[in-house]
Amino acid sequence: MTQTPIPFHFMRGGTSRGPYLNRADLPEDQETLARVLVAMVGSGHPLNIDGIGGGAAVTTKVAMLSPSEDDSADVDYFFAQVGVEDGRVDFKPTCGNILVGVGPAAIEMGLVTATGAKTEIRIRAVNTGAQVLARVCTENGAVIYDGDAAIDGVPGTAAPVELMFRDVTGGATGAMFPTGNRIDTIDGIEVTCLDVAMPMMIARAGDFGLTGTESAAELDANRDFYARMEPIRVEAGRRMGMGDVSASVTPKVGLVAPPVAGGHMLTRYFMPKNCHPSLAVTGSQCLAACMLCPGTVAEGIAKTPDTGPLALRLEHPMGLLDVSMDYSRNGTDFEVISAGLTRTARKLASGTVFVPRAVYGGS
Repeated sequence: MTQTPIPFHFMRGGTSRGPYLNRADLPEDQETLARVLVAMVGSGHPLNIDGIGGGAAVTTKVAMLSPSEDDSADVDYFFAQVGVEDGRVDFKPTCGNILVGVGPAAIEMGLVTATGAKTEIRIRAVNTGAQVLARVCTENGAVIYDGDAAIDGVPGTAAPVELMFRDVTGGATGAMFPTGNRIDTIDGIEVTCLDVAMPMMIARAGDFGLTGTESAAELDANRDFYARMEPIRVEAGRRMGMGDVSASVTPKVGLVAPPVAGGHMLTRYFMPKNCHPSLAVTGSQCLAACMLCPGTVAEGIAKTPDTGPLALRLEHPMGLLDVSMDYSRNGTDFEVISAGLTRTARKLASGTVFVPRAVYGGS
């Protein structure tokens, strides 16, 4: 055989999709692992024609699962963002949408046994250290995928997957505000550098000459905006203690504006070289925290109470995303206690994916 077989489940999690793999079936060293994932996805071609990627950042994501090394969790979730065309793999961030499929995938892989009508799975996000409790609909020891839950950005309905996030502050940088400021000015643009679930640089859409209502396609066609934004993002990453982030997808970028469709805040989320077609799960928590915290670029967009939990609706290019934030605010003091979301997932395929033996010969 001239290729190496690797078992996989191909799943949609939230508004992203990709292969879900057992970490034990993959090479241990990250250099070889990166080459395997590039070959698997087909990175290096805009259509990922020689792999199973989908030609967009939301479809070149990979989840790797294993029994947790932490007593407080059942499953370790290790995430990789594979570049569509550049052949790069970023192991720094996590992905909340792909995380939606981790609970179902863990049951499918036999890492967790389904019990009752809802199976609770404690997940540790290896990349950031966040602790997540997932509740997955199950019956007769198997995952139920059919249901009535709908999320904007995905057609049809499916069974709900409930997620509760804890320990989401400072996972990547060690601090909620890694620059020490709630607003920094970089090249004339006020930004909030915030690390809640995902390290982000957040700015007002109007400061870039945008309304915030632009579609993802319109934003992606506006290369002048990206040329203006990217150097600011790179400098924000440096100030956040993340080093040279020019080759990394973090910090992500968020733009905020007053709502126009009945939500609490209008958002656009960047990955960072393209606009997300909807909104990232982790990004939604960071954006919500920015809106709730005094002294940030999003202060005053919505009037909110000083304590949670509070159900927030964030507007994105394809509709609304609901996130429940539990927090406390006392003057300028602010703490994120937890965040909860309900999303959906679906198993699309399972079997064996192949990579050339020249890339990986197997164990």
